[in-house]
Amino acid sequence: MKRNLLAIAIPALLVAGTASASIEVWNKDGNKVDFYGRVYALNYITDRDNQTGEGDKTTARLGMSGQTQVTENITGYGRWEYEAKTGSNAENETRYAYAGMNFGDLGSFDYGRNDGVLKTLTSYTDVLPEFGGDASDNDLYALSARTKAVATYRNSDFFGLVNGLRFAVQYADNGDNSSTSYFNKHDRDGHDSAEAWGSVVDWDVLDTGLSIGAGYAQTGGHKDAKAWSAGVKYDNNNLYLAALYIQGKQKYGWDNASATHSADDLKTKGYEVVAQYGIDFDIGRLTPSVAYIQHRVQDASSFSRSGDAGLKGNDLIKYVDVGLTYDFNKNLQAILDYKINLLDKDDIGARRALYDDSSFSRSQIKATTKDTVALGLIYQF
Repeated sequence: MKRNLLAIAIPALLVAGTASASIEVWNKDGNKVDFYGRVYALNYITDRDNQTGEGDKTTARLGMSGQTQVTENITGYGRWEYEAKTGSNAENETRYAYAGMNFGDLGSFDYGRNDGVLKTLTSYTDVLPEFGGDASDNDLYALSARTKAVATYRNSDFFGLVNGLRFAVQYADNGDNSSTSYFNKHDRDGHDSAEAWGSVVDWDVLDTGLSIGAGYAQTGGHKDAKAWSAGVKYDNNNLYLAALYIQGKQKYGWDNASATHSADDLKTKGYEVVAQYGIDFDIGRLTPSVAYIQHRVQDASSFSRSGDAGLKGNDLIKYVDVGLTYDFNKNLQAILDYKINLLDKDDIGARRALYDDSSFSRSQIKATTKDTVALGLIYQF
């Protein structure tokens, strides 16, 4: 399901993840407007009553993409997408809002709320039915997820010289990606972000189905966060394989990482591996998937909250995922996703989500190590 989101990395296509089912509402005199949307009826089930994060996760999205032909080689484009969530403490979000121009072989440039440049690589493994995508976390790795105020230049086919060779350069002007929060000054007051920049290159190797890529991003200002990533994927003959490595370093760590908010030289590493195979039927397509996801922090005990006794494990995220996606057609899809949580109660990942509370019990810690099953039905247009 999430693999469709790869399309957003190519502005010339001007489409969202549901574009194959979008509705064209205007196409005249070089101007085109499409609307798309989805309703995702979703529920998380655990083996523990009242566990944080279980229950209804239903969302609805509505988006618009448009383009206008300026000259034979120049096209203007724009995109907007909004998501409304249900369930307890639901928050709505403008996911995308940007506009730009495409200059053919010379590339494209756009500005607004868009994906961080490293999303090009993290999307390799962000293809599971529901879970996954943990590398796309700006708290851990700079410019790896959506953020506002980003200016992005992208070039496909390397100025028309090499088919499938793409690169991008991005600048974030005081955006809202969390890895830049509090980066201008070592405190929590008056500085909610800092500027950042990054670049990425990836190549579809001839017609083999193999793609490889690498990228780098960092912030400016006082706190100096950096992220490196490399990925490889193979997509051919119903088989999809992908692997991602990502590494991050922050001069000062996460907000609420410690009692003093001064986790010096926070270093994280992540590994993600995914395999999928599509099976076609007379009606629909079944895609089983399996994945292993792990993200670790170096010397976790240095970043725990004061008084958090017994913390020994360095894993932030660690699980095996087994999922099924059934596409009835391009508009209707059902998913079943089982997250087999491998976190131990002594891992920092089992406790970090609780650090906002004034205190937490051993029972609460244990609850964050439980498995989760996601059941969903998606209608999209």
